[in-house]
Amino acid sequence: MMNEKELLVFLDANNFVYERMEHPAVFTCAESEMHRPTVPAVSTKNLFLCDKKARRFFLAVTACEKTVKLEALALQINVPHLRFASEENLMRLLGVTRGSVTMMGLVNDVEQVVELWIDAEIWQSEHFLSHPLVNTATLILTKPDLERFFKLTRHTLHLFEGE
Repeated sequence: MMNEKELLVFLDANNFVYERMEHPAVFTCAESEMHRPTVPAVSTKNLFLCDKKARRFFLAVTACEKTVKLEALALQINVPHLRFASEENLMRLLGVTRGSVTMMGLVNDVEQVVELWIDAEIWQSEHFLSHPLVNTATLILTKPDLERFFKLTRHTLHLFEGE
């Protein structure tokens, strides 16, 4: 499992352009908002979900100000029932703890077990805020760099219609 330092080395080695900002630990979007950079970027909310039997895993990404109705999302991604995945599976698959769930965690999903689903509306944006595997810092990344990150980690990007 990569930690934050190793992730930053990976990003640098692959010529990603990003800005990193440190802040106190944040566990909610409301707390994140208090330390939000002034750069126009989507402040992401990341939900680590699974099906009823915890055989399929999903990372659903939307904007902090939006809500995700699990029943509606389940219909869109063709899963009978969605629920929040356990902290054990979160650590095992993405290498992070609650409060640090992030798209960057896909770097630790080397077997591509986790399906990536991003809200189609926010995916139209050009810049995104994302934790670098810890909730004490935030990265500002461009959409093209995120697309390249997903390709390097071998994760297919799926879009869903958020609320």
